[in-house]
Amino acid sequence: MTDCLHIRGIRGYGYTGALPEEQILGQWFEVDLQIYLDLSVAGQTDVLTDTLHYGPLIAQIQEIIRRSHYALVERLATVIADAVLAYPRVEQVKVCLIKKPPIPDFSGQIQVEILRSKGDC
Repeated sequence: MTDCLHIRGIRGYGYTGALPEEQILGQWFEVDLQIYLDLSVAGQTDVLTDTLHYGPLIAQIQEIIRRSHYALVERLATVIADAVLAYPRVEQVKVCLIKKPPIPDFSGQIQVEILRSKGDC
């Protein structure tokens, strides 16, 4: 059985986007994660080292957003997924990445959602 840890609303200012102004001026991004891992040991022991310590993970995701200069949000979402999967207990992660692109007469947002598992190529 696999459990799920949800982390919502990780915000960071970054420079990913296909338009030149996105690479120069930047914009806000928001990330929601669904992290699949076995939480049964932590549920019994009540010990932080038996689970995923999400504080450092959130800071790591914010840093990835800040330092990345990719053309595509799909690439940024993949880099975030790879970072989460590097944690030992994590089996699978769903990354939802949201941004409001600077497109004239468009006040909405775009969202890309990817699902990655350990061992994916």
